[in-house]
Amino acid sequence: MKSISDLGDLRGKTVLLRSDLNVPLDGSTITDDGRIRASVPTIQELTKAGARVVVVAHLGRPKGEPEAKYSLQPVVGRLSELLGQDVAFATDTVGDSARSTVESLGDGDVALLENLRFNAGETSKDEAERKQFAEQLASLADVFVSDGFGVVHRKQASVYDVAQLLPSAMGGLVKTEVEVLKQLTENPKRPYAVILGGAKVADKLAVIENLMQTADRLLIGGGMVFTFLAAEGHEVGKSLLDTEQIETVKGYIAKAKELGVEIVLPSDVVVAPEFAADKGHEVVSIDAIPADQMGLDIGPESAKLYASKLTDCKTVFWNGPMGAFEMEPFAAGTKAVAQALVEATENGALTVVGGGDSAAAVRQLGFSDDQFGHISTGGGASLEYLEGKELPGISVLG
Repeated sequence: MKSISDLGDLRGKTVLLRSDLNVPLDGSTITDDGRIRASVPTIQELTKAGARVVVVAHLGRPKGEPEAKYSLQPVVGRLSELLGQDVAFATDTVGDSARSTVESLGDGDVALLENLRFNAGETSKDEAERKQFAEQLASLADVFVSDGFGVVHRKQASVYDVAQLLPSAMGGLVKTEVEVLKQLTENPKRPYAVILGGAKVADKLAVIENLMQTADRLLIGGGMVFTFLAAEGHEVGKSLLDTEQIETVKGYIAKAKELGVEIVLPSDVVVAPEFAADKGHEVVSIDAIPADQMGLDIGPESAKLYASKLTDCKTVFWNGPMGAFEMEPFAAGTKAVAQALVEATENGALTVVGGGDSAAAVRQLGFSDDQFGHISTGGGASLEYLEGKELPGISVLG
């Protein structure tokens, strides 16, 4: 696949750059700028080459028309600060504002267009509608660079269709993501542990099935762990439970034993009467979860156990928090796993935090990005890669 250096001399050329700026907002305040920071190196590589950079991205899930709460306007200021230069902002995607903004750019300048998903063509299942929007985007530029790893698993206009209309290459962020994920799937250094958390077991079934062929240990936490515990015959009270997947999980547990893959489940959990930080909580054995309580984190003994399972690892992939880390009483399990990854990194292991809630969790809990081997910008894309799926936004680049 082509990289930016394969595109030739970019001085004076307009580059359409698909970035991932889908950051969490509290009103107009950015609460985690990780994805913006991750986009900066590729933008700077292009500006230093003398390109006129037109950044396109999405934020949230608008329904194909403008919604003020999903505007990329709050991103402009932070992106300008990180780049050390002013970023022009177009108030539409392919309309008059976009065209005049792009036309006003000089060599080395940067512009950001408004949220792509304000146009229904971006995510349309109708190929003709999607292609029409892609043609409008392509008409703004000379070349296309794909650097939004968080969306490469989607067949969308700015990810897939544009790449077929302009000379195209992958940006540095996408290149790094793919290189790291290859290390998790092609002859990983062992022992290799995978930590999976988050709410829904259904979201992780395909990756569990695929990773059982390569991982040595699977450590399960988060809301999804209660379906595993139920599959082993435990009562889980009011905890999150996917009853439809219990039999599937039983099959995975049996398959893991057959393959010699260790599945690690908690021995204790933190429970509370409801999903709230101020309703009282306690630590109980997995054999003693009260009928009127729900599990909201792995317990302290489990946290020690999980950390011990990572001490000798040479490769670790983590996707999904161990509990409701946003609430202080239920953050300890996630913090213990993060600390264990930091120590594994210091001992020379490749540690990969798989985007989404996991990335937000480590930052919120006081860890810095450089304490881990790699923090992915794409949770869903990372998982689909590890499931063995083809990612349209990667394959289209040739």
